[in-house]
Amino acid sequence: MINKKIALVITFIIFILSGVTTYSFFSAEKGLSFFSPIAYQAPTSENGSTEEAINAEPKTEECPLNGQMLSKTEKDIWEGQRPLGVMIENHKEARPQSGLSEADIVYEAVAEGGITRFLAIFYCQNASYVGPVRSARIYFLRFLEGYGQNPLYAHVGGANTPGPADALGYINKLGWSSYNDLNQFSVPFPYFWRDYERLKNVATEHTVYTSTKKLWQYAKDKRELTNVDEKGVRWDKGFSAWKFEDDAKISERGKVAKIDFGFWDNLASDFSVVWSYNNQTNSYKRTNGGSPHLDKNSGKQLEAKNIVVMFAKESPANDGYEGGHLLYKNVGTGDLLFFKNGEVIKGTWNKETDEDNIKFFDSSDKEISIVRGQVFIEMLPIGNKVTY
Repeated sequence: MINKKIALVITFIIFILSGVTTYSFFSAEKGLSFFSPIAYQAPTSENGSTEEAINAEPKTEECPLNGQMLSKTEKDIWEGQRPLGVMIENHKEARPQSGLSEADIVYEAVAEGGITRFLAIFYCQNASYVGPVRSARIYFLRFLEGYGQNPLYAHVGGANTPGPADALGYINKLGWSSYNDLNQFSVPFPYFWRDYERLKNVATEHTVYTSTKKLWQYAKDKRELTNVDEKGVRWDKGFSAWKFEDDAKISERGKVAKIDFGFWDNLASDFSVVWSYNNQTNSYKRTNGGSPHLDKNSGKQLEAKNIVVMFAKESPANDGYEGGHLLYKNVGTGDLLFFKNGEVIKGTWNKETDEDNIKFFDSSDKEISIVRGQVFIEMLPIGNKVTY
């Protein structure tokens, strides 16, 4: 009996070592290690061009989502894919996040307990490292529905308590499950992974990362979703783009130097936001919780061309969830403050149906044009104070 037990133990050890060796061998070509996190890699194009080479190309092509002028190489890439929304958290332990600066559009709203979360929309640019990725919320889904036919949605689980905030139930209702929905619970490694070194000494839920390129590849290989679906329907069928404009001339730029607000008063110090305007670059740099908001990929402060502060009715879902699921009425219309070119425009936002893209209008009901570049949309509860 003893010899049999020893033999079984030896066999088990050999099996484990064999598995580790095999994993390490096949992972080596991808820069992966069984014992260490995936290393950040600079984005490359399909033909192997480096990020530096791509950046050196003439910027002649307009991104359909935010009007940013990018290179022909980048256009060749984005034309073969569809918009991708990724849930990125803003818990104090999740900072600094990775990939927000590469997003075309970012939405921010409270997820629960006054802690905000981001829906980062990627289409025209690639981010090799994105996260930490967290769970789905129903109002972020409604923003994402405005990006055409079956936009990709990357998240780790989601609100699933029966009731009006049931995000996973809503995904099923939309017919997205196991199709354009990329829930980490059903999408395997290496498309999502945990990086315990990137955020040391934090809870496990703050360690999930992904890559836009990997997710677009997964959607293509496993779900038959590129710029067209399995039936050949383009993603942008029915998509309504924003209007775009160039930067205002320096002499015509305004003097609104700072945008200052919080989401919930009791957590103002941790989740307060300040956007500071730079007249020379015609852009706004973000401070998050009293500190410059950095992207860990580049070490640079987040910077956007357009800051949209939209006000929406906030209410509790009352679904029995201990953390307190929320609801925001982000379908319909409401007030907004639109900051661009150093000026502020008072107006309204409008999203007629779940499937419509949100649009912005001034006090004369004229659609507000987007300055070419990143758009950061801040959804605040009605009545919140914004200082500028």
